[in-house]
Amino acid sequence: MGSRVVRRRSVVATVLLAVTALLLSTAAPGAAEESDWWTPTARPAPDSAIGVTGAPFTGTDAQGQVRGFVDAHNHLMSNEAFGGRLLCGKPFSDEGIADALRDCPEHYPDGSLALFDFLTNGGDGRHDPDGWPTFADWPAHDSQTHQQNYYAWIERAWRGGQRVLVNHLVTNGVICSVYFFKDRSCDEMTSIRLQAAKTYEMQDYIDQMYGGAGRGWFRVVTDSDQAREVIQQGKLAVILGVETSEPFGCKQILDIAQCDQDDIDRGLDELYGLGVRSMFLCHKFDNALCGVRFDSGTTGIAVNAGQFLSTGTFWMTEPCRGPQQDNPITSGEAAGLEEALPADVQMPSYSADARCNVRGLTSLGEYALRGMMERNMMVEIDHMSVKATGRALDILESVSYPGVVSSHSWMDLLWSERVYQLGGFITQYMHGAERFIADADRTKALRDSYGVGYGFGTDMNGFGSWPGPRGADTPNPVQYPYQSAHGGAVLDRQTTGERTWDINVDGAAHYGLVPDWVEEIRVLGGQAVVDDLLRGAESYLGTWGSTEAHAPGVNLATGSSASASSTAWKPFTTFVPRKAVDGDPKTRWASWWSDDQWLRLDLGSPHLIRRVTLDWAGEYATAYRIEVSTDGSVWRTVSSTSAGDGGLDTATFAATSARYVRIHAQDRGTVWGYSLKEVGVHAT
Repeated sequence: MGSRVVRRRSVVATVLLAVTALLLSTAAPGAAEESDWWTPTARPAPDSAIGVTGAPFTGTDAQGQVRGFVDAHNHLMSNEAFGGRLLCGKPFSDEGIADALRDCPEHYPDGSLALFDFLTNGGDGRHDPDGWPTFADWPAHDSQTHQQNYYAWIERAWRGGQRVLVNHLVTNGVICSVYFFKDRSCDEMTSIRLQAAKTYEMQDYIDQMYGGAGRGWFRVVTDSDQAREVIQQGKLAVILGVETSEPFGCKQILDIAQCDQDDIDRGLDELYGLGVRSMFLCHKFDNALCGVRFDSGTTGIAVNAGQFLSTGTFWMTEPCRGPQQDNPITSGEAAGLEEALPADVQMPSYSADARCNVRGLTSLGEYALRGMMERNMMVEIDHMSVKATGRALDILESVSYPGVVSSHSWMDLLWSERVYQLGGFITQYMHGAERFIADADRTKALRDSYGVGYGFGTDMNGFGSWPGPRGADTPNPVQYPYQSAHGGAVLDRQTTGERTWDINVDGAAHYGLVPDWVEEIRVLGGQAVVDDLLRGAESYLGTWGSTEAHAPGVNLATGSSASASSTAWKPFTTFVPRKAVDGDPKTRWASWWSDDQWLRLDLGSPHLIRRVTLDWAGEYATAYRIEVSTDGSVWRTVSSTSAGDGGLDTATFAATSARYVRIHAQDRGTVWGYSLKEVGVHAT
């Protein structure tokens, strides 16, 4: 009796699932144009099941916008990084799934030599090393050293509604050098080149299943128009990024840069040629380009020790100058790295009142940032220190550059509006559903005010942590099968080999559970959060497209006639007003040492202006006004502040016609006068 009931329920469920899938697929725009185009004709056997029925959605919505989720931070190829043996398993293999999803040799027979497991996850590192076909212990939400990005799992995420994936090429030379097991060079750029090549190989591998070049669903794109075309076809747009600690060899040793501007130009040109369109300037270690936002906890202790091994210096902190703060540093032993440190070197301790990195954006970092802007690349500001981020945003704002991305919750949230004002894009790390929903709700009003969608950064294969299970007995579980967020498919539990995963009991163990995690968000937070995520692909591509279209604006102030209330004097040096508009940041105008001074520019004829930039020298104004005039007699204030802190300021205001611009400095920030290296006046 019991077995007959089970069979009957199984048949009923199967029929309902098939009917639901048919109805949903016929309702999806463009789904009936080509029968089952999403099903490969030559999938390897054996291989993983996908667990999805129904057509991927194609085309655009009623407003002509693409739909779908964006993962702005993933690491498909980090198994090729860190010497090749830190992360075990591959996202694909010509020899099949048994070769792709195999543990590292030293993990057999019981994980006793899985040293990085011990370092990152505690315990003794022991685990069942067998992947295919049993998957007894991995992949898992709390295993940081095993492959989570097998191609078929990514396929499931795509079928479940994802349309943009940013593959960050990642490595770290120091981790590679101190880890006992490796089978290749630790040179970071060599690893980056290999990972880029492997991404294109993965595209070719998937294409073969669909009949040849260009036919698969996994498409590496190098511009936003390509991405839109791919998504309109219902496929996944894959973008290359770089997240490495010492790009182009730009490390520092005892605060001495090991690269120069020529190295940066060659490196950026090479990366662009590889297809890279998004990049971090620093990651984990302070380098010759910028200081980093610290890691916390035991990971931070280990990374700080690694920084010393790489640079000869530990992180150094100072009191923060504003409300933004870097992550707190945990004091303690070097988490198993003591033997790698010199015998007379001890880990430093840190004051809770000094949360900010003393290192910001260096002059070489500014050169690299401007080099990325010249190549219309997107700038990743996560992992930058508060000081570096503030300066980077100042530079981006000074030229209205929209290409700024925070891809996985490593930016101080107080910068969010500055990012949105530029036209940038922000995602949240793949936290547990409850936390993700709370953070999404907290920032929704700001996103809505700028009309942008939302995204996530899974950071899979990135040695982070991922959402754990809420339990089989949770009162509001994900119910399988469920309808995809976009309404064009039905997803059941995902099976690979002998293992079937369930988000309720396994958490986000691998990439194929990303759509299940999105369904968990819908169950707990409602459809509105998911709707914002479905708008994420369009918002990301909007940022990318605006970045590609950006061109440096004309500085109307350069070469203009300048006068001032006063001019400081020094033997053999001139600080006359025209030095603030000569296009040379090494010269400057300086006033006498008193308050209430002004610098006036005559643009020669009326212009429509809406942005003024002020590049202060060391002597800056805490309070100043920017005034405009059509005749040089009647002045109107278009911007003012009483909280100036020097550096590079940008004032934007409603477009106004003016021939004359006056910077009226009222209160000094130093005992000296006021000094401006360059003034910019712009129409856009």
